[in-house]
Amino acid sequence: MRDRQPCVYILASGRNGTLYIGVTSNLIGRIIQHREGTFEGFTKRYGVTHLVWFEMADTMEGAIDAEKRIKKWPRRYKLNLIERENPHWRDLAVDLELPPLD
Repeated sequence: MRDRQPCVYILASGRNGTLYIGVTSNLIGRIIQHREGTFEGFTKRYGVTHLVWFEMADTMEGAIDAEKRIKKWPRRYKLNLIERENPHWRDLAVDLELPPLD
C-alpha cells in the first residue's frame, strides 16, 4: 500500500456498534490518529477505533464522493457492506501492520 492513496473507510466501536465513515489520503496515519485520540470529536468521544472496511479510490474526489454516498445509506446497508467483506468484524488495521488494540 502506498503512503498516500485516497481512501474511504469505516471504523466501528465493536460488532454492530457505533460506526464512523471517513475519507483520507493516508489510511495508516489516520487510523493511528483515531486510535490515539489525537483530535477531539466523534471517534474519540465514542471510542470508535476498529477499521472494519476500506476501499481505495483513484482520486480524492472519488473517495469523497464514495464517503458522501455511503453516509446517506441506511444503517443496514452499511452493516451489509462490512459483513460482505469482513464477516467477523476483524480490525483490518492489523493487516496494514498496525498492532492489535486488544
